[in-house]
Amino acid sequence: MTLRQLIQSVSPNDFHDNVLFRQLKDTKPEYGANIHIKVRKNGGTISVTNVHVGSLGDIVASHIDVDEGLHLGDRELLKAILDEMSNEGFTDADAEVFWNDMTDLQKTKIVR
Repeated sequence: MTLRQLIQSVSPNDFHDNVLFRQLKDTKPEYGANIHIKVRKNGGTISVTNVHVGSLGDIVASHIDVDEGLHLGDRELLKAILDEMSNEGFTDADAEVFWNDMTDLQKTKIVR
């Protein structure tokens, strides 16, 4: 499953207050990147990696690999990914810098 498919599988009402969810929901996937979001259990917490690589279009097209034995519903899985992407909450200034960087395709392609 890709992140876009996961986003489409949950009720938008569950995440209506989440700005990142709304931004990702409206982002057109860019195919061609072979990025895999990894979800593991690390000690007692869920660890999510590879959600800060590429543009938002690359990220929503990413496949999600969940460790065997880690059973999460779609809502819980999406929440873990969104929390990692947003570092569990930005200040307004941090969010502005993040969105400027993530939506500037020229910048994200150079960074890679």
